[in-house]
Amino acid sequence: MMNIAKNGMVSAVLATLFLGQSALAGSIDAEHKVIIQVSTDDPRTQKIALNNAANLQKAYGMDNVDVQIVAYGPGLGLLSKNGDNADRVESMAMQNINFNACANTLAKIESKKGKKPALAKGVEVVPGGVARIVELQEQGYAYLRP
Repeated sequence: MMNIAKNGMVSAVLATLFLGQSALAGSIDAEHKVIIQVSTDDPRTQKIALNNAANLQKAYGMDNVDVQIVAYGPGLGLLSKNGDNADRVESMAMQNINFNACANTLAKIESKKGKKPALAKGVEVVPGGVARIVELQEQGYAYLRP
C-alpha cells in the first residue's frame, strides 16, 4: 500500500514538473493569451499578423497579454533572418512577443536546399508548428489567423 502511494506521489511530482516546464513557454500570469498562426508567404498577411500582435499589446498592456506567433510552412519566411520583416521580428521579440518556428518546416527546407534558413534573433524553434498551436489552445490560448 505504501509503495502505491509513493508511486502516485512521484507521478504527481513529475506531472507538475512537466506541466510547469511547458507553461514556461508562455506567461502563466497574463490575463490574455493569444496564438497568431502564420502559414502563408503573403507579405500583406504577415504584416497583418505582426500588426495584430502589436495592437494586442497596445490594447491590453505588455504585461497583460501573452502573444505567441507560430509560423510554419510557407509562413516560416516571416521569421527568416534575411526576410523583409527580420528587424521588426527581432524588435518585437525584445518586447515580449514570442515567435515560434516549426522544426518540421526547417527540416523540409534543409532536405530540399541543403541547409536550414537562418532565423531572426529571438525566434524559438518548436518541434511542430501545428502541434504548438494545439498545445497552446489546450492551455487556454485564443486563436487568430489573419
